[in-house]
Amino acid sequence: MVFDPEPYTSHVGELTARSELPDVLALGPSGNFDDLLPLAARAPEWIPQGRPVTEADVAMLVYTGGTTGRPKGVIRPHRCLVEMVLMMMAEWTWPARPRFLACAPITHATGMMIVPVLLRGGTVILHDKFDPGRWLEAVEQERVNTSFLVPTMLYRILDDPGLKAAELGTLEAVYYGAAPMSAERLASAIEEFGPVFVQFYAQAESTVVGTVLRPAEHTPARLSSCGRPLAGARVEIHDEDNRPVPTGAVGEICMQGPFVMDGYWNEPELTAEALRNGWLHTGDLAVADPEGFITIVGRKKDMVVTGGFNVFPREIEDVLVSHPQVAQAAVVGVPDPDWGEAVLALIVLVDGGRVTTDELLSLVRQRKGSMHVPKVIEVVDALPLTPLGKVDKKAIRAGYWAAESRQVH
Repeated sequence: MVFDPEPYTSHVGELTARSELPDVLALGPSGNFDDLLPLAARAPEWIPQGRPVTEADVAMLVYTGGTTGRPKGVIRPHRCLVEMVLMMMAEWTWPARPRFLACAPITHATGMMIVPVLLRGGTVILHDKFDPGRWLEAVEQERVNTSFLVPTMLYRILDDPGLKAAELGTLEAVYYGAAPMSAERLASAIEEFGPVFVQFYAQAESTVVGTVLRPAEHTPARLSSCGRPLAGARVEIHDEDNRPVPTGAVGEICMQGPFVMDGYWNEPELTAEALRNGWLHTGDLAVADPEGFITIVGRKKDMVVTGGFNVFPREIEDVLVSHPQVAQAAVVGVPDPDWGEAVLALIVLVDGGRVTTDELLSLVRQRKGSMHVPKVIEVVDALPLTPLGKVDKKAIRAGYWAAESRQVH
C-alpha cells in the first residue's frame, strides 16, 4: 500500500492498527512508515517482469460513494477502461488541446478523464481540494479550457463574489454530473459561462460512461435531461419485470455494453442483483421522450411512498431551487404514523436570502400538487456532503429513522 503522508498518515495508522497491511509505504516523510521516494532512488535499474494482461484481467477496484448504502468495490477489468476511453474520445466534446483542471478526487470520475486529456496532447492541472475562488483564479491564470464539477461545486462558483470579475473566456467544455443538477441554476450558469456545459450520466458500475447532453442540446426544455446514450452503449428504461417501458413512462435505467463492471468485490448476491438478466440495473428512475432524451426523476431508494402515492424527491427539489432565494434543497422521506412516510425538505438559502415556509409550500403545491408538498421545510446552513461532493441523503435520513421521537407530525 502506498499513501500520501500529508493528509493521510493518521488514517493509515488507524487502518494498520485494525488490519494486517503488508508493505505500507509513504510518498514522502511520515515518521511512522518507510519513505518510498529515497528507496526508489537507491534501487538499481530494472525492467519489471510480468505476464501481458488481457482484457478480462482486473485493472482496478473502485469503491462506490455509499450514498444509498455501504460502499461496494466495483471490479473494472481492462476491457472497461479501454472502452471508456474510446467512448469519451469519440463522443464527448473536447477542446482541440485540453487544459483540464482537476479539482475533485481523481480516484473517481475526475481521474477517468485524465487519460483522454493526455491522449489529446493536453495538460492536467491538479488541485488538492476544491475552492470556488481558487477555481476561478486557476481558469484565468492557467488558461483552463475544460474541467469537471459536481453540481454543488458549480453552485458555490455561481455564489462566489469573484465570479463577475473573473475572465472565463478560455472555457470550452465544463463537464458536470455525479448528482442531480438544478435546471434553474444550470440556466444561470449558462448565462455566466456561455454554452460550454456537457452533462454525462454514468455510475462507477458503468465506468463513467452512459449518456451525454452536449452544449448545443442544452435548450431550455432539456436542462433537466441527462442526454442520450453514447455510441456503443445500450441504455433502456425497464419496468419491474425487466421489460422496456413505453415512451414517457417511468422505469429504471438499465445498461449493457463492454464498459459495464464485472461485479462487486466479494459480493456475489449484490452482483447478481445488479447484473440480473444481463443488464446493469442502475437504481435510477427516469423517463425518455420521443427523441430518446432521458430525464432522471430520482433514485429507487430515495422514492417516498406517502399515503400510497409515489413521490420523487428530485421533482420537489427542482421546484424549491427554482425560487430565487433558495440555493440548494434536499428532500427525503421520514417516518409518519398516518402517512407511512412524510416529505421533509432541507433548504439552503442564498447569501442574505429570506423566504417564508408558506411561500415555498405554495410553490410546490402549484407546480406538483398537494401530495408533493413537504410536511416540514427546514432551513439549514449547509447540506451534508459525501467526500465526492454529493448530497448525503443517507446521513439526512439517518437522524429521523433512527429516532421515532423525531417523526414528523
